[in-house]
Amino acid sequence: MIPLVAYRDNSCDPRKCTVKKLERAGHVRIVKKISQIPRNTLLLDPTAEQALSPADKSVKSITALDCSWEVLDTGLVSSWRIRRALPFLMAANPVNFGRPCKLTSVEALAASLYILGESERSAEILRCVSWGKRFLEVNKEPLELYVTAKDSTEIVKFQALFL
Repeated sequence: MIPLVAYRDNSCDPRKCTVKKLERAGHVRIVKKISQIPRNTLLLDPTAEQALSPADKSVKSITALDCSWEVLDTGLVSSWRIRRALPFLMAANPVNFGRPCKLTSVEALAASLYILGESERSAEILRCVSWGKRFLEVNKEPLELYVTAKDSTEIVKFQALFL
């Protein structure tokens, strides 16, 4: 079981925050400073040059950046050794439903777990939000394909089928 971490900068409403829901359910550990993010974690970063793939299964943990990307200083996270972008997926959250790549932190973490072979755990964390099951339904085809990829290059080829 891959440990989940989230950096949270309190820029969103705590009552609607998906990471807070995951924390209350015991699925994620929240850190409040970038310096508290484990250095050996796989950092989910949409600006990363490499896509997350099943080849990343041996990671020590997965960290989501639960913050506004408009205010995040990406220079602070660019030094992480293992940074990965998620492949093309559709949001199922109420705010961005049907919009490509506009995932909440719980969607991003669930997608990561699914791609890394922990599909049951992915479904488990998605149960923390009312629309979580819908995320797996909307993205069933791409997730099933991504899980068969051998590496990041193959993930990029697969995602082209959905773009």
